[in-house]
Amino acid sequence: MNGAEQNMTASAIRVTDLTVAYGEKTVLWDIDIDIPKGTMVGIIGPNGAGKTTLIKSIQGLVPRVAGVISIYGKPYEKQRKEVSYVPQRGSVDWDFPTSVVDTVKMGSYGDLGWIRRPGRKEHERALGALEKVGMLEFAQRQISQLSGGQQQRVFLARALVQSASVYLLDEPFQGVDATTEKAIVRILKELVAGGKTVLAVHHDLNTVSEYYERVVIMNVGLVDSGKVNEVFNSENLIKAYGGKASFFPERKSVARAV
Repeated sequence: MNGAEQNMTASAIRVTDLTVAYGEKTVLWDIDIDIPKGTMVGIIGPNGAGKTTLIKSIQGLVPRVAGVISIYGKPYEKQRKEVSYVPQRGSVDWDFPTSVVDTVKMGSYGDLGWIRRPGRKEHERALGALEKVGMLEFAQRQISQLSGGQQQRVFLARALVQSASVYLLDEPFQGVDATTEKAIVRILKELVAGGKTVLAVHHDLNTVSEYYERVVIMNVGLVDSGKVNEVFNSENLIKAYGGKASFFPERKSVARAV
């Protein structure tokens, strides 16, 4: 997709009437969200709210009962190269025998296909991405030898190599130290400043206002979606978390969502 085509629509991601069920259990119900391009958006809600399922649904990784999803006005299948995905760290087999730089080069397969092998150009791009996330000195290290925060940086570098327009991240700050978290936020905000769109599952309510411009609040169904200063409030958090709500933005309480 060229820049002119992207500018024809203000929506990077549009989800309409999305319902997803696993067997007889409904995990997403009638979700409607519109993510403007060039924004950084957090998805929040209690455990079991369907946050990860929403991220996977956007990529067609789970079957839908109903609903339409588009990336810049087109189905995901036609925009696959425009979307980069950073999964939960716990869902990855870190014992797979590969080096850090080779892991990052996997991000170039969308352009190369599975037949062509990455060459010098892709290798240089991978090294550049590793330098950007502060992991260049670990390029030849086996990924199994890295700490949790380092592994997360490597997967972010792999996403950067893809040069996508939309970045989907599932709990990017899970199990990372404060320094890594701040580094990841800085990189994501740089992407947004360059016109990219970031949609991330997020758990720490304390940092929502600091990290994100917009927020999607959900619990199976959509509670609210919009600018943080308009929808991130006690009323919506109580709707989402019920009796487990312990963070109230108006009171600047300090708590971590369950």
